[in-house]
Amino acid sequence: MLLAALRAGPASRAALASRTGLTRATVASLLDPLVRVGVLVEETAAPAGPGRPARPVGFGPRSPVAVGVSIEVDAVVAGASGLDGVSAGRRRVPRDHRALTAEAIYAGAAQVAADLAAELGRPVLGTGLALPALLSGTPDDTVVVRAPNLPALNGTRPTLSPAPAPTPRRTARSLTPGEPTRRSPGRVLVGNEATFGALAHLDVAPDLVYVSADVGIGGGLVVDGRVLRGTRGFAGEIGHVVVEPDGPACGCGGRGCVEQFAGRDALLATSGCADLAALRRALERGEPSAVEAVRRAGTALGVGLSSVVNVVDLPVVVLGGLFAELVPHLLPAVEAELATRCMGHPPERVVASRHGDAATVRGAAEAVLAEVLADPDRLLELP
Repeated sequence: MLLAALRAGPASRAALASRTGLTRATVASLLDPLVRVGVLVEETAAPAGPGRPARPVGFGPRSPVAVGVSIEVDAVVAGASGLDGVSAGRRRVPRDHRALTAEAIYAGAAQVAADLAAELGRPVLGTGLALPALLSGTPDDTVVVRAPNLPALNGTRPTLSPAPAPTPRRTARSLTPGEPTRRSPGRVLVGNEATFGALAHLDVAPDLVYVSADVGIGGGLVVDGRVLRGTRGFAGEIGHVVVEPDGPACGCGGRGCVEQFAGRDALLATSGCADLAALRRALERGEPSAVEAVRRAGTALGVGLSSVVNVVDLPVVVLGGLFAELVPHLLPAVEAELATRCMGHPPERVVASRHGDAATVRGAAEAVLAEVLADPDRLLELP
């Protein structure tokens, strides 16, 4: 509760007591140990009247971070967030995973996450690992049921254990006994990429549908501020809502899924563009083939979202990933289908994600931070 209150910015112990309803003595007993270990710092007091000025307490510049890492079809994206929820760093490494083994995929992701953590030089609270896959189990004991675009992951238990570090050459300076050669990912929470992406948008609304596109399409449902996982963790697979029963075959085993009309590969094939940069240029020039490809994608997406909204009755739709980039061209077709097909009335808002392609790693890091904010004593156990 106290650390969550500090996310709004530094505050005095008295102000925190007022915000939380705790006594000032209780606030001090909870915060002072975190000040001593450097997780929190006391800022310079600003005189505001007679008496001893209050010293605001806030998160320190070297306080711990949570890392989110997303394995995409053709890249690894890693991002770190501090306890205040502010991004501490991000990196994207292009890497085509389609021809790699599961071991190589996980090891590469672990290395990107470890490199980012080493660059920041701050303690790591834990890592959220996002996968473009159907998962079963719990967030810290997970099995990949199906990864339509990365079948090498099927049946695996995700891990972020980096490959062994190379043995250093002998130099005048030897390694101190026990000195780490790489940063540990800490506790690893595994989740679907779009489910984590949905978590990054709790500031938009407590109830929403999130749908994001890259090579594939994923989605997440947020109800009363919590992601709806379903009994087997499969809830929110909007990319595999069927919009044309006899449509193109999909990697999930079905036919006519939204992904086959609105995923990246479908957009490029329909528009005749070689890559996304070419598609963006074609849209800027108003080329008919590009405009029609995006309209067709928006129509399929709107049809699929209409079915979802009719079932779950959520008031806000957030478009992420590639869809967020294409909103000016995509949105009219999406909204037209929602207006026509939704029972009663369409969603109150359809908005573009302000996090863009960083939503997944931000949400993955937030999942780790949520655990820590609920159990601050873990911060006293950091090495």
